[in-house]
Amino acid sequence: MKIGLTLGGDGSTSLDDLVAQTVSAEQKGFGAVWMPQIFSLDAIMALSLAGQATKSIELGTAVVPTYPRHPTAIAQQALTASVATGGRFNLGIGLSHKIVIEDLLGFSYDKPARHMREYLSVLMAAIRGEQVAFNGDQYRVNGFQIDIRDVEPTPVVVAALGPVMLKLAGELADGTITWMVGQKTLEGHIAPSIRDAAKGAARPDPKIVTGFPVVLTNDPDAAKEKINETLVIYGQLPSYRAMLDREGADGPADVAIVGGENVLRDEIGRLRDLGVTHLNAAVMPVEQGATERTIDFLASL
Repeated sequence: MKIGLTLGGDGSTSLDDLVAQTVSAEQKGFGAVWMPQIFSLDAIMALSLAGQATKSIELGTAVVPTYPRHPTAIAQQALTASVATGGRFNLGIGLSHKIVIEDLLGFSYDKPARHMREYLSVLMAAIRGEQVAFNGDQYRVNGFQIDIRDVEPTPVVVAALGPVMLKLAGELADGTITWMVGQKTLEGHIAPSIRDAAKGAARPDPKIVTGFPVVLTNDPDAAKEKINETLVIYGQLPSYRAMLDREGADGPADVAIVGGENVLRDEIGRLRDLGVTHLNAAVMPVEQGATERTIDFLASL
């Protein structure tokens, strides 16, 4: 299992800072960095530039919403990012949420699973360099083909939580990337569902990228209170709320990895035993020194 960090995603991180933090993460021995696509820097472009300054660390988006970008356009972006990073780029995509896609951007959020099936049908063919021939309800692409040479297809992981989305991710993509999902739900729902889907479609074992808030602290109660305050919106969005309910968690802090060194070591070890391929650690600055202390400990693992 590769241990990675969440970097960027808000306006407080400049492009220069992101590149410098990625270089530092590589020097500390982290296996990957993952960047959200929210309302600040474009994650694919920013990680492409970070890839130019690094040599070995994986880079991935966590995640880019599908609705605003045509699948052929994001395929070109992803393959270009793979060229820029020497094949180290992972494209994480997701549906986002109705409040963003429909209420903010004006797209219809009707039938999101159908949207993702059509999107992946076009995207994966384009990323493989095939001539796309697809006629669906939302996408009709015929004759489009990307000519980018000397690059392998970019791995694509999908933010899949429910059974239908996990089946799509297992059958059509290269894996899943999760957030607000606890270890019990990973073990009993996420991992077996996507593995069964991939096996049924004769696909390779899927990547399972799991995002967790992480804090090394001697005051876990105070840290969890701060996490719940900071991440309150994630306990309200329907798709995440469903996963928290499945876990039996009241709020985001109940699925966070918080505590002393032994707690973090044990919980991260359990993720490894579950077959998680990538841990995406969102280190939370809940107290003075928490970020640096947690990053240094994770690097030691």
